[in-house]
Amino acid sequence: MNQSPRVAPKSPSEALKPVAPPAPPPKARRRRRSPFIAMMSGLFTALLVLAGVVGAGIAVIGSQSKAPGPLASDRVLIIPKESGLTEISDLLLREGLIEHPWAFRVSALVTGNWTKLKAGEYLFKARASQQEILDIIAEGKAVEHSITVPEGLTSEQIIARLKDNELLTGDVIQVPREGSILPDTYKFQRGSTRQAIVDRMTRDQRIALNAIWTKRPADLPIKTPQELVILASIVEKETGRADERPRVAGVFINRLNRKMKLQSDPTIVYGLVGGKGTLGRSIQRNEITQATPYNTYVIDGLPPGPIANPGRAAMEAVVNHSRTKELYFVADGSGGHAFAETLDQHNRNVGRWRQLEAGRREPGKPPSESSVDKVEPPPAPDTRTEAPGPQRANTDTDDVETFPTPGSRRAGAPVAQPGANVQAGVTGRARAFDASEGTPRDPLLNKSFDLNSPKQVPSLRP
Repeated sequence: MNQSPRVAPKSPSEALKPVAPPAPPPKARRRRRSPFIAMMSGLFTALLVLAGVVGAGIAVIGSQSKAPGPLASDRVLIIPKESGLTEISDLLLREGLIEHPWAFRVSALVTGNWTKLKAGEYLFKARASQQEILDIIAEGKAVEHSITVPEGLTSEQIIARLKDNELLTGDVIQVPREGSILPDTYKFQRGSTRQAIVDRMTRDQRIALNAIWTKRPADLPIKTPQELVILASIVEKETGRADERPRVAGVFINRLNRKMKLQSDPTIVYGLVGGKGTLGRSIQRNEITQATPYNTYVIDGLPPGPIANPGRAAMEAVVNHSRTKELYFVADGSGGHAFAETLDQHNRNVGRWRQLEAGRREPGKPPSESSVDKVEPPPAPDTRTEAPGPQRANTDTDDVETFPTPGSRRAGAPVAQPGANVQAGVTGRARAFDASEGTPRDPLLNKSFDLNSPKQVPSLRP
């Protein structure tokens, strides 16, 4: 270590004097601190403290949000339109779904869901956490209701069902044209508009019809998609059994190919009441030959438009109809039909059906509700195997014989006028008939009808 050389004193007295300490070093010049840096340092420190507090708060809120809620059982709650975050949290508190509304608000703000909250009807499970409730409302997972449109209803009847549904809102701008609605089960949320449901029904019908039309065979005597819907609507009204639709369609296709009148009872009804869909009574004898654009007992070929809204299965049955020679069918008394290729076979089937009906009907009892929109069943069996003979007037009775068609009369047979009675070797001539419609046994009147399960055709009872 280097030391400065020792200086010898000049005299003894000088040697006795203390050595003066060295001069202190010069003080370092302190640089002045910038006010901006000081401010930023303080702000950073404050932010660190605040971040710590916020982090702790978020952890606490997150823990509360994921904890099971106070709801004891499942609950449906309607969030009104134009409800904000505060109104929704207060509503949840009042209804017992949450315990800490402030925590719900903070959670919504932190996650960004506060801008996504939607009005609607929501189902909350028992013990649903605050976070689950927030996610359900933000994602709009509203309760879905459904309305089922059975096959074979007219457009007016379908619109009437929509108007009866109190969960839907608004009016229908215009009743859709007949045959333009696809019967199905449609899901919707509370508050959906009726017009929106109608738009879905008509859109689905167009899609289904276009897909089915492309699969038609080359020899089908149907030239346009509209004609397909017309014939499918007749098939739909003639039978409610899925296994019979292709066979019934085959009968009508055969009659079209042979230039025979279709002679279908439902076309009489539609020609008289149109979209109302039902007469509410039996078809009168003079109405069978009453000229209307839809009465296929009078007109040749197809009517000018559909008589109902057929389902997908009925339209597919027309395209994929049974390849048979059958020209007739009649109710067999068990909910189905007996088919025949010749009039003799058909008349035997008619005789068996009349015997069944006669055995089921009590003497003196009025006709059952199955005669609504149909020609009343006969009061006694008719065992004829030949076509009816000539007709002559009888002033003692108004009963009239009507002849078997695909459903009740044979093509080209003469029709008795009111006030006449057919005399063909059998007294008490019966009246024409067909399967029931517009009665409690009609599946189209069952509002709980489920398209996802097979149709249940009730057994006929006296």
